[in-house]
Amino acid sequence: MEHVENIQSIKANKKSKSTSKNKPNNQKWAVLSISSIPLVMTLGNSMLIPVLPAMEKNIGISPFQSSMIITVYSILAIIFIPIAGFLSDHIGRKKVIIPSLAIAAIGGLISAWAGWKMDNPYWIILIGRALQGIGAAGAFPIVLPLVGDMFKTDEEVSSSLGLIETSNTLGKVLSPILGAFLAGFFWFIPFFSIPIFCLISILLMVFLVKTPNKREKPLPFKQFIDNIKDTFKNNGKWLYAVFIIGIILMFVLFAVLFYLSDTLEKVYDVKDVKKGLLLAIPLGGLCIASYITGKLIKENKVLMKWLTFGGIVLLVASIVTLSFSKAMGFMITLFLLSGIGIGVGLPCLDAFITSGIEKQERGTVSSIYSSMRFIGVAAGPPVMAIMMKHAENSLFYILGGLSVIAAIATFIAIKPETEEAK
Repeated sequence: MEHVENIQSIKANKKSKSTSKNKPNNQKWAVLSISSIPLVMTLGNSMLIPVLPAMEKNIGISPFQSSMIITVYSILAIIFIPIAGFLSDHIGRKKVIIPSLAIAAIGGLISAWAGWKMDNPYWIILIGRALQGIGAAGAFPIVLPLVGDMFKTDEEVSSSLGLIETSNTLGKVLSPILGAFLAGFFWFIPFFSIPIFCLISILLMVFLVKTPNKREKPLPFKQFIDNIKDTFKNNGKWLYAVFIIGIILMFVLFAVLFYLSDTLEKVYDVKDVKKGLLLAIPLGGLCIASYITGKLIKENKVLMKWLTFGGIVLLVASIVTLSFSKAMGFMITLFLLSGIGIGVGLPCLDAFITSGIEKQERGTVSSIYSSMRFIGVAAGPPVMAIMMKHAENSLFYILGGLSVIAAIATFIAIKPETEEAK
């Protein structure tokens, strides 16, 4: 009898070990699948940046009008992200993400059809881009709370978020190359790629991502609103700081990308894939910095603060130095340094949000944070187009000044030392 019990015990131990081995592997596949969403959403937006000058020529629009092709996407995302976050807290993350990817795919098809078949496609392209923005609102921002739901420890969450942010930035690296390559055939081809990417992401989400079986019952709406108010009351200072920093970093990033794309084509006559490769250099620095930072920070909020501060200081120094020369090699080098600075800060900001907010409000709060980031994305290209026309000599000082505000907000408002001392 004792022998039988021992055999059963050994079998149980083996089963337990097997389960513990399989679970991390399943979670790895799940995280990689989830990482496809920011990759797809980033490709769907950033891929168009190197194509904007070609659009201006082919459909007869101004640089400001072409910048609106990026901006309208972001404006609709800003409006719908908080709604998507609220829904994800109440009906489940996947039930919001998958239909949102389908809406983004439809938007891509509309823009592609307009560019292919219409003589004056600008306004229909904007309608398609608006639909893409609505789809993006329910896709990428919901990834952050989904990762928070899937893991129990802050270390697992921050490490996974590092991979998510890396996927986001990898999308930014691939975007200019892929966009320039596809546009080399016909300028509207990049729009056709968006539904294909969305379909791949939908299939990965359906088959490889299993959300936790036990979901906490959603709170009544009034109690939910009261909890959100309490969250901002108790965490308002550092939350608002993270929102401001997120806006500024994304504003500077997309303003710089718009400037670099325009300057390479119009000043240096660099086009197509070569331009895409040059645009990918600063974004590659951003991607690598995000990946390393995500691995490094773990649960250390003090480290997160000082890495964010250091990254922004590097951004300030490189952006201001850009005002001294327009030589192409000089510009690319300093844009690379600014990309590294932004890449260091973004995973830290993600981790502050997901580890500092309770699960029941996490979807909504992280969605508001994503809306803030999209404000920067929306404002960057058109503001840069205006500055290039009216304030070309001072535009890098303006961007540097905004980055200084982000550094001050990090230094003064984010105080993890006092939180950990409690």
